[in-house]
Amino acid sequence: MQTRNKILDDFSQLMTNAMGVAQGARTEAETAMKGLVDRWLADRDFVTREEFDAVRAMAQKAREENEALKARLDALEAGPKPAKG
Repeated sequence: MQTRNKILDDFSQLMTNAMGVAQGARTEAETAMKGLVDRWLADRDFVTREEFDAVRAMAQKAREENEALKARLDALEAGPKPAKG
């Protein structure tokens, strides 16, 4: 009976060690893949979300200013209405 417990204990220890090695390999693979993706993205001239949002805000402001200037220009071009009399 003692031998059987020893075999089971050894097998259990072997499985525990194998799981630890597998987890370590998984973590290492994830780290390597993240580094690869980060380098790939850095080589492309992708913008960050913050840069995109800043440019979008600038474009929106420019669009609003353009509309206001167009309205002023239209009013100036229309000029005063001649009085009928």
